[in-house]
Amino acid sequence: MLLILLAGVAAGALNAVGGGGSFVALAALVAAGMPPVTANATTTVALLPGNATSAWVYRREIEGLTQPSPARLTLASVAGGAIGAGLLLLLPSASFDAAVPWLLAFATVVLAFGKHLTAALRLGRPGPAAILAGQFLLAIYGGYFGGAVGLMMLAFWTATTSLDPARGNPLRVIQVAAVYLTAAVIFVFAADVLAQPLHLVALLAGAVLGGYGGAHVVRRLPPTMLRGLVLGTAVLMTGLFFVRAFG
Repeated sequence: MLLILLAGVAAGALNAVGGGGSFVALAALVAAGMPPVTANATTTVALLPGNATSAWVYRREIEGLTQPSPARLTLASVAGGAIGAGLLLLLPSASFDAAVPWLLAFATVVLAFGKHLTAALRLGRPGPAAILAGQFLLAIYGGYFGGAVGLMMLAFWTATTSLDPARGNPLRVIQVAAVYLTAAVIFVFAADVLAQPLHLVALLAGAVLGGYGGAHVVRRLPPTMLRGLVLGTAVLMTGLFFVRAFG
């Protein structure tokens, strides 16, 4: 239980800093003997309060942001999260798990070189509809698996909008919370997340502590340091997912 509590603290702090906390939480639950699909659903439910806490801290950081529109992105995130959660309960996860490391590797490259890649590959930025469609697909992934979905969102926004990782980090936290909200509601009623309530409570409590503390720390970091932390987290999570899949 102490391991799960500490994993929750680490996951909440990671999600506040740059994402990837779900991998830590999922690994701890699987190590404690929980089946992977149940552990995945439990992770989503347990990390929601921590993400919501961080989102509350960041709520004023997105005032004045119009491209992309936070309200429209949130609607896409809520809808996509619900669909992704439904897919997790209906479809086998083995094939998707195999693709996750490659998706994260792509996200890391886009996050690091998104501005240069978009300048080289296209003449103009996509319209609002295309950005919302991309957010909707990412939210489906987030509801289905959730591993480092925040990193993918940052990579997508870096490539398609004028946001940089430092400016986009508060929006990322809020959108991940929106994805987890609908997915968590579905998992509470349709998945077996309440079968081991002590595991859920320990992870949830740790995530709230880590999410609140991590968000306050991040707000005081210089933009260059935050960018380094986000990229460092992306590289680390990608490596861990490759080890998990092929190690």
